[in-house]
Amino acid sequence: MSVIDPSLRIDGVRLAVSDLAASTDFYSRVLGLPLLESDGERSLLGAGGEPALELTALETPAAIPAGSTGLFHVAWLHPSRPALAETVRRIGAARWPFSGASDHAVSEALYLDDPDGLGIEIYVDRPREVWERGPDGRGVRMVTLPLDVEDLLAQSPGAPSATVPGGTGIGHVHLKVADVGRAGDFYRGLGFEDQARLPSAAFVSAGGYHHHVGLNSWQSAGGAAAGEDAPGLRGVLFALDGEQALAELASAAENVGGSQLRDGAVSISDPDGHALSFLAR
Repeated sequence: MSVIDPSLRIDGVRLAVSDLAASTDFYSRVLGLPLLESDGERSLLGAGGEPALELTALETPAAIPAGSTGLFHVAWLHPSRPALAETVRRIGAARWPFSGASDHAVSEALYLDDPDGLGIEIYVDRPREVWERGPDGRGVRMVTLPLDVEDLLAQSPGAPSATVPGGTGIGHVHLKVADVGRAGDFYRGLGFEDQARLPSAAFVSAGGYHHHVGLNSWQSAGGAAAGEDAPGLRGVLFALDGEQALAELASAAENVGGSQLRDGAVSISDPDGHALSFLAR
């Protein structure tokens, strides 16, 4: 089985939202993603002038069914602790509630939901050299401990900037799946490598990162995808390093259920219907 390109990164996600104006305001003003374009039906946002988040408006939005598969959270990786502290202060100044904060050993993270209840993680990585690897050098130890929020906020004690700095982007996506074993087999079939496994969760990545894709069935075991009218994830865009890496991915995708080549990108859906696209840089 081939291993996916170790330089893989997540270039963007697409979300369908129930109120485009409210979601655009949240992601630009509260989260701090610069608004690059908006036309009433779609908004593009991202740091450094590059779109990383596409929001599309639902015509007749419906509630997300309980127990459905879909998005657990999109995780926005910050380039430094001070940058993360500024985002925390920006969210706090907007009086938007957090739902959690954790020290995962490999990273420091806080959690919140967008106006549709779609999950968001904001985080910063610790240096890779301090990550604890498995006895064979594979995998990584991740924990969930209380985050020292006061120490984090001390890294940027002043008023926050209006936007996140360049270099802020999507570090990983975490998905709700019906069967973790089935989903894990699919992503490993594409060439992602296991980094950590739990009875009801798995974390896979490229290049030894702690995870590019998280999978869990904590709320969704045996569930089905929400309807097309429900807010949620509509696609994840991965970038690979060149045409050879894309060709190898396309070959792997054929072996796990088939794919389509469209506009220079390989598109495939995972067993829970999450749409994935891969392109060459």
